[in-house]
Amino acid sequence: MPEKAVSSTNPSLLGVFAHPDDESLLAGGVLAQHAAAHARTAVVTMTWAPDSARAAELADALRVLGAGAPRMLGYGGARNEQADPGRARLVDAPLDEVVAALVKQIRTFRPDIVVTHDALGQLTGHPDHRRTHQAALLAVQDAGLAHLHPGAGAPWQPRAVYCATHPESGVGDLGPLLEAVGKAVLAVPDAYATTTVDATPWLDQKWAAILAHRGEAARARPLPGILARQPTEVRRRILATEYFTRLATGPAPDDPHRLTA
Repeated sequence: MPEKAVSSTNPSLLGVFAHPDDESLLAGGVLAQHAAAHARTAVVTMTWAPDSARAAELADALRVLGAGAPRMLGYGGARNEQADPGRARLVDAPLDEVVAALVKQIRTFRPDIVVTHDALGQLTGHPDHRRTHQAALLAVQDAGLAHLHPGAGAPWQPRAVYCATHPESGVGDLGPLLEAVGKAVLAVPDAYATTTVDATPWLDQKWAAILAHRGEAARARPLPGILARQPTEVRRRILATEYFTRLATGPAPDDPHRLTA
């Protein structure tokens, strides 16, 4: 994930996120950056039905970011019964089923990089975020092994996973804003944030994508609505930096810390 897009040879990127708007809030700058460099980008969204109002908003946001059409798995949300009343909640669905669905997406799109949530589930520790993190890591490993999920397409091994995160030193203005509406603030130690991306060149695009999630921007507690009520300088300060933890995938024969007999 280069911090400066320079050519059409930039790695392809597949975002795997729990809800519509997560892609814009957590990785909108990176998605816009890669699209501007003519890299292939796409987003898989775990919850909400493809025929819902949230899906239409997601389509608008992805269009702004240059990330193609929505790829929605349609699971129900842990905290929102309207996400897809006819489907199991993501947190209740069999993990093998969820992983298999993601393996199919990975093998179809064949990304170099997968971007998803961190183990904490971002600052608020949302259970859908944590479940998505778990399923995405398993799917990335499974996708490269031909004997697993043979009906999901030819094997494909992404080169790396980047988990969107918030280091303790980077919470800044966002912490008090979340606490003011009764939300948790969970951050990782600074050493866990291995990659810091300056999203400033794509900030207007990122904000437009967030605002495309109109229903969330109009509500008081969701982050788009919180940000919409802030002064421009505060909002830009919060959105200007994206943090990630990079995880290697597949075999690593050059690992200096590997086990020995």
